[in-house]
Amino acid sequence: MGMAVTGDLDLDLAAAPTTTSVPRRGRWVLPSVRNGAITPMALILGTGAFLRLWALDAVGFNSDEAVYAGQAASIAGDPALSSLFPIFRAHPLLFQTTLSLQFLGGVSDVGARVLSVGFGVATIVVVYLLGKALYSVKVGLVAAFFLAVMPYHVVVTRQVVLDGPQTFFAVLALYCLVRFCTGRATRWLYATAAVFGLSILTKEVAAILVIAVFVFFVLRREFRLGWLAPLISVAILLAVVAVYPLSLMFSGRKSTGSNYLMWQFFRRPNHSLWFYVETVPAAMGFAVLVLAIAGLWLLRRQGSWREWLLGCWVVVPLVFFEIWPTKGYQYLLPIAPIIAVLAARTVVRGKFPGLSALRPPLARATRIAVIFGVGISMAVPSWQSVNPTPAPTFLAGSGGVPGGRETGQWIKANLPEGSRILAVGPSMANIVQFYGHRKAFGLSVSPNARSRNPSYEPVDNPDRQLRSRDLQYIVWDVYSSARAPFFSEQLMRYVQKYGGVAVHTETITVNGQAGSAIPKPVIIVYEVRP
Repeated sequence: MGMAVTGDLDLDLAAAPTTTSVPRRGRWVLPSVRNGAITPMALILGTGAFLRLWALDAVGFNSDEAVYAGQAASIAGDPALSSLFPIFRAHPLLFQTTLSLQFLGGVSDVGARVLSVGFGVATIVVVYLLGKALYSVKVGLVAAFFLAVMPYHVVVTRQVVLDGPQTFFAVLALYCLVRFCTGRATRWLYATAAVFGLSILTKEVAAILVIAVFVFFVLRREFRLGWLAPLISVAILLAVVAVYPLSLMFSGRKSTGSNYLMWQFFRRPNHSLWFYVETVPAAMGFAVLVLAIAGLWLLRRQGSWREWLLGCWVVVPLVFFEIWPTKGYQYLLPIAPIIAVLAARTVVRGKFPGLSALRPPLARATRIAVIFGVGISMAVPSWQSVNPTPAPTFLAGSGGVPGGRETGQWIKANLPEGSRILAVGPSMANIVQFYGHRKAFGLSVSPNARSRNPSYEPVDNPDRQLRSRDLQYIVWDVYSSARAPFFSEQLMRYVQKYGGVAVHTETITVNGQAGSAIPKPVIIVYEVRP
């Protein structure tokens, strides 16, 4: 059945789920939570919030968290951090600006993480609405449950990084798009464009998801768009996104974004091609992935534009980030909610061999057992991730850096103001600057502008600066040493050459032979005396 909306738009209403009502023309129809869903949603949100808030301050910031929180502090006018963290760096500033409002009452690493948790919990609500709009209330509830306990989403949304808020806006935009596809009003298409703009203002790579939507419309010919609605939508998207380049232009920093983009295109890969295969499936949960993929086959006869839309949403960014040289642990977070929805569709609507022969109560109990079994398979590693055992290795984006906050706080309390510090790389330098309020540099930052992140400042002749006392302290850390052994060895040669004396050491306890506890140094602060 087709109908015209702004030109010659045809909508597939015959395949619309029975739980999705068609809004009347001229009115916004806001989604509602059925009375029967209130209690399970409250339990799901409580579980999701608990996993994200538990021991939130156990470990201090990692490098990215320090940078984004430092930017927010600069926007808020914090006198100690404004000179250390420039407002304009690599990414747009929607999240940092929001966080800066909180920082007006004082900079807090825990408070910053609570804001990220808020975006993560809000995403669970949007996933419920998305599953309900696509399929049914039951699918929405199960999808929300899966996302609430998914280790990948739990770990990332506990951190002050942009991917959690970006995912919230992206999934909200997808929900608006689904409402457009199953309803009549082009207002939902315009809302999709506006919310996509907010997602891009959070992290510019969200534009890849706009391309995924474009691919969907190209592949699904039943959606024949005229020219007016797409034109207005693009105008809305550009108007929202224009806030960032305009702010760069008026601040005199318009080259910042282009410099960072060029560096990302031509930098060396930071991980192997198999990085996502090795890390993301386990982080999402193998059981939920198997359900999501199996459902596409088991329910292939029930397939419609819905699965094509969700498939494009997953495949396009997956291909992009596989080709893109920079591979970050958290970059694929926007596809996690879609995996949850597809897995929920499988377990709620799938016809499994032998299940149809069971009596309805027993069949229902079996489905519930599968749901909770999959949920537990994710909840256990999620619980382990929020109660981590300190280790001398660290995967960027997977959590805080043990000992980093404590080292920075010691530096703030004990080193003279104006002290300048040399670290192995920019990651530890960022942490030292945020917590220690002292200028720090990364030895591994290349002096060649084409070979370094434009956000980082290189050290001009570190040997001379150490000899002339322009740099008075050296910070060695085991995490940077594992990633950049060459620069770690060079840093320690400077320690030996200039009479470095260890003035502070942070240790973690690791398990030795026969279960013995062994303290292992992870961060050492040296004072150099030429």
